[in-house]
Amino acid sequence: MELTNDHIKNRLVQKFGDEVANFTEPYGMLTFEVPKELNLKVLQFLYDDPELRFQFLTDLQAVHYPDNKGKELAVVYHLHNIRDNVRIRFKIYTAIEKPDVYTATQLYACANWMERETYDFFGVNFVGHPNLKRILNVDEMDYFPMRKEYPLEDQTRVDKDDEMFGR
Repeated sequence: MELTNDHIKNRLVQKFGDEVANFTEPYGMLTFEVPKELNLKVLQFLYDDPELRFQFLTDLQAVHYPDNKGKELAVVYHLHNIRDNVRIRFKIYTAIEKPDVYTATQLYACANWMERETYDFFGVNFVGHPNLKRILNVDEMDYFPMRKEYPLEDQTRVDKDDEMFGR
């Protein structure tokens, strides 16, 4: 039996009901959202189900939505079923004041470095992570540089004046 987006969606709804929502298919990739409290249950189900077999974590990253009150940070998981060559994406949202999300390192070993990078740049606290510390930035940084909290460049700098570049 071919593993289709409709079949994956039906299996998820059958297991989790209304907890999985906002199904879309941008560029043919099934995408959906779940509450952050269910991220491990959904990951475990997608991994263990004998029909779905999403046993490879392709990518894990965050996105900052500063205008989305109470859901400012999204953690995005990309999973791959290697046997059937099917990929899916799902998102969880968390408030920036308490960005706690359960770690996926027990299920996917590769989540270790991806979660550390996501913590380093966005400040998502992966609860239960074995070694959650900065991976690329210096330990002394007291901010998370990929959040959209800072202007892209200082507008008062004279060396950035367009006249200096012939514009």
